[in-house]
Amino acid sequence: MDIKKIIPIADWLPHYKTSQLKGDIFAGITVAIILIPQGIAYALIAGLPPIYGLYSALVPQIVYAIFGTSRQVAIGPVAMDSLIVATGVSTLALAGSESYISIAILLALVVGIIQFLMGIFRLGFIVNFLSRPVITGFTSAVALTIGLNQFRNLLGVEFLQSDQIYILLSDVFHKLPQFNTHTTIIGTAACIIIIVFRKINKKIPSALIVVVLGIATMHFFGNSLTDVAIVKNIPSGLPTLYFPELDIAQIKELLPIAFTLVMVGYLETISIGKTLEAKQDDYRVEPNQELIALGLSNLLGSLFKSYPSASSFSRSAINAESGGTTGVSAIVSAIIVMITLLFLTPVFYYLPKTVLAAIIVVAVFNLINFSEAKFLWKANNLDFWLLVATFFSTLIFGIEYGILIGVGLSIIVLIYRTSRPYVAELGKVPESDFYKNKARFKEVILEKDVLVFRFDAQLFYANANYFRDKLDEMTKEKGTALKLIVLDGESINRVDSTGVEMLKDRIKYFKKKGVTFYLAGIKGPVRDALFRGGLLEIIDINHFFMRANDAVKFYKTGDNETQRKYAQYIHQAYQ
Repeated sequence: MDIKKIIPIADWLPHYKTSQLKGDIFAGITVAIILIPQGIAYALIAGLPPIYGLYSALVPQIVYAIFGTSRQVAIGPVAMDSLIVATGVSTLALAGSESYISIAILLALVVGIIQFLMGIFRLGFIVNFLSRPVITGFTSAVALTIGLNQFRNLLGVEFLQSDQIYILLSDVFHKLPQFNTHTTIIGTAACIIIIVFRKINKKIPSALIVVVLGIATMHFFGNSLTDVAIVKNIPSGLPTLYFPELDIAQIKELLPIAFTLVMVGYLETISIGKTLEAKQDDYRVEPNQELIALGLSNLLGSLFKSYPSASSFSRSAINAESGGTTGVSAIVSAIIVMITLLFLTPVFYYLPKTVLAAIIVVAVFNLINFSEAKFLWKANNLDFWLLVATFFSTLIFGIEYGILIGVGLSIIVLIYRTSRPYVAELGKVPESDFYKNKARFKEVILEKDVLVFRFDAQLFYANANYFRDKLDEMTKEKGTALKLIVLDGESINRVDSTGVEMLKDRIKYFKKKGVTFYLAGIKGPVRDALFRGGLLEIIDINHFFMRANDAVKFYKTGDNETQRKYAQYIHQAYQ
């Protein structure tokens, strides 16, 4: 057993260079400066007291630094997961209550266990059913929902909180005239400051700047701004060891939202991890180990009062840009959070909630991906509509149903594409031995008595009928002159029993009509499946060729040295 694969820190820590320390310390401090106000803000999104955002920024970071394969991903509370938590837990308890807090922590435990088990059993591929258009549509819709939900703090109006946009918009429309002037001015000013500093340089800690300005404003002018809501008391001290109460009935109710968090959290981590991986050559992100690392982060985090956490796109990018190269930066960041919990929480007493809302609104609206939609409209129409359908499903039906609809649509599109793959008739390129698609190469030579047919997918139960129909369609176009069919199987990488039986049926059918059937470019594993399925009971081993040109040449001349050697090779291989 390779301990370095199980605990990746054992791989890079012994080789750690002192030259990396400066960058890691600077990156860790920078991330912590952003993480602390974000953690407080995201806890409010989740319906939890602010302190739980800091708890979620502590243990999960350290655990991921030990077990994660990405050395630059920043783990902790994130906006999207926080809203999903609020959506799921709010149906079971009153936001902010002791029961609500215990359920949110239990949810982290459940999510952690699921992620850990998926990693152990190497089930990371399941999440691949969420295609990129679905992810983009889902994240954009959630970002919009999160932003609109923060208008209650940004404007100082008690809007309803919901993950269904028509409820939000209806309530905003009716209550908008009730906005609090002082709260709105402070919140809007904070948004403008963050946007301006982000335009100047993304490394500027704009979130920290508006937090400091907000605290200073309320500290010195609070008597004139009594109508502006502030965070007030945040308890000091590190989280104590806590064992969530294992209520089976409650766990069953949490499972749908837990699976949503599992998929979303994993996708967030893999997406940013792969992006950062591409920019360096020091490490590679291993998906199943990432699931284990995330699972342990949430599982062990829940024992120290953390609610579900994942990777942050913005903080991970800033970590890399600031010089962070290893998990040491995450440990430094966790130490800064620890110091804050021990000594600095009273500083946040006067922090206006509208400033926290401004931080969230600017952060999440940057996740609304218009450029991807524009690109897909030009590049792939089906993917564009998949994005749009997921986007509006999430907005209309809510986050939980949005992700389920997205997965369902991804699977439907996958089935559609695999059941109707690309097929082509090939013709010979003049003065060469190559056969090319007649639709793309107009100069190719097509012979009346020969059909060279290419099928660009695995041949299995979902597309076997489509294969047969397209082959019959092409043979009808050739008419009675057709004497030879060559299946170019270079693109076929798998065949199941249904595909084999269909192929045998077609070969028998054409044999009765006096049409010879050859197979060219068939891969070894596919050939194995065909032979096991009894294809050699219908046709001779000499009907297999290396290339389509060899098949046509053999048919025309009846003598081909290359074919004799190839048939002999196949015969020996299957003795």
